Amino acid sequence: MFEDLLIYRYNVNENDIGPRELINYAFKNNIAVGNIWHNYLTNLILNDENAFTLACERQNIKSESLSFLGRHDLEIFRNLFEIGVNYDLDGEFNNPVCLLAKIIADSPKDEIFNIVTEYFKNYGVGIFANNKAFRFDGLKSEFIPVKHVGNINLNDIIGYELQKQELISNTEAFINNKPANNVLLYGDGGTGKSSSIKALLNKYFDQGLRVIEIYKYQFRDILKITNLIRERNYYFILFIDDLSFEENESEYKYLKAVIEGGIETRPENILIYATSNRRHIIREIWSDRDDMEHNGDIHRSDTVEEKLSLASRFGIALNYSAPDRNMYHEIIKNLALKSGIKINSELFKNADAWEIRHGGKSGRAAKQYIDYLLGKL
Repeated sequence: MFEDLLIYRYNVNENDIGPRELINYAFKNNIAVGNIWHNYLTNLILNDENAFTLACERQNIKSESLSFLGRHDLEIFRNLFEIGVNYDLDGEFNNPVCLLAKIIADSPKDEIFNIVTEYFKNYGVGIFANNKAFRFDGLKSEFIPVKHVGNINLNDIIGYELQKQELISNTEAFINNKPANNVLLYGDGGTGKSSSIKALLNKYFDQGLRVIEIYKYQFRDILKITNLIRERNYYFILFIDDLSFEENESEYKYLKAVIEGGIETRPENILIYATSNRRHIIREIWSDRDDMEHNGDIHRSDTVEEKLSLASRFGIALNYSAPDRNMYHEIIKNLALKSGIKINSELFKNADAWEIRHGGKSGRAAKQYIDYLLGKL
């Protein structure tokens, strides 16, 4: 069952995997605390997606034979802890792999099955267990972890309190298996729409929330993506950043079918959160409102309805408009406090001049201004 591990039942010795290989592997995978041989084995088993581990994740081990095979393989796995040379590295045990490896090593052998299966139930298995965000490789039909999401939280986004509370309420309903809506965040650029999604991920990651970023050219793959994750014991947000379509683009029809209206229903563990600078997402032109024949289309009002129907399929639409001057100054003040920059009237005066030259008042312009000041220190 654990193919990578069972190989070592027969051929593990110091020549197969020595201290150099173990140490390199440990640091590469951020498991370089404690006994790195135990960490190495534990990391392999926690990333092995097979019938047994996935059943544990879904809390649905109904087959006695599957349970028997799992106990058998875990017995072999625990025996491997006794093979090879021990290499201990000092440090704090704050990595789940290192912690679990230590617990397994210190526990009686007859308890290993319950320890490991309980871990899979609570934290899952494979790349979804150890990563927050992902992109999708359509050619290989696999998910690529995004390693550096950032540590932003909702308090870092100044203002937009009603919008943030609506996002929190909807997301908490989602991860508590209650009815929840797809969300469209629209408005001016640089106001914190994308940052709000990242902050939600950081807030609810330990409760099973994961984010998969989807690009417009991948809309044809959305059904493939949903089928790959519908049975996983996580809550997935398909995140579409800067969503918009020009008049001659028709990819939005794939998205419409997935959100609502296709034959295949959207899985309950998936929502779509999208950001856009346009309230109706799809570019409209004045000729769309002309009911007379235009380019062969007799009823142009139907075209308007077709274009507006995508935005209407998001149950929640939140407006992130550009901040007024007072809010802009408040953003500048908060960023300056965090950066150790002296706050005075000159700071705000120069901030006003900065936003005029850099696209208007926004959180992004404020951050760029503070970074500019920090670069001069």
